[in-house]
Amino acid sequence: MAMRLKERLGKKFDEEIRFFKGMMQGPKTVASIVPTSSVTARRMASVIDLHSDLPVLELGPGTGAITKAILARGVKPEDLVAIEYSSVFYNDLVKLYPGVNFINGDAFDLDKTLGVLRGQKFDSVISALPLLNFPMQARVSLLESLLERLPPGRPVMQITYGPISPIIAKPDSYHIQHYDFVVRNIPPAQLWIYRRG
Repeated sequence: MAMRLKERLGKKFDEEIRFFKGMMQGPKTVASIVPTSSVTARRMASVIDLHSDLPVLELGPGTGAITKAILARGVKPEDLVAIEYSSVFYNDLVKLYPGVNFINGDAFDLDKTLGVLRGQKFDSVISALPLLNFPMQARVSLLESLLERLPPGRPVMQITYGPISPIIAKPDSYHIQHYDFVVRNIPPAQLWIYRRG
């Protein structure tokens, strides 16, 4: 029992060290002051439809807390495409989660970053991008680009730490749903869903 606890604490410490290394490389590219909690990550991954036969797109995997939850949900590594801007995080993720399609690139330039996958449809998008660090028009453009890559009705799940949706309402283009408020996250997290149809 004591050995398992020591092992878990060791893994948690390693994750936080990786997180701070990535944060030092580019503080504006990181959304939070600590990695996403496992509770929050599981809530985010819960929207994935395992029977859709489409891959999942993850944006801003960071240290991999949400990646881990997506895989634990039952998504096969080869059915997960994850875009990470930080090369520090990217290099760690490739080692930690073999088989996942990690891309070191800019989620705000999806056509270029996805390359040969630019025309790929996805089941859902799970995003931990620090949207509040970007202008509103860039956020809206990103969301609309993501929604074009999903079947009607499928969600873009976004985590944020502000009290309101990080993307303004455009009822003619997409619908916004407040999904959850997770107090067991530091800082407490708001989860939002955006969809069409």
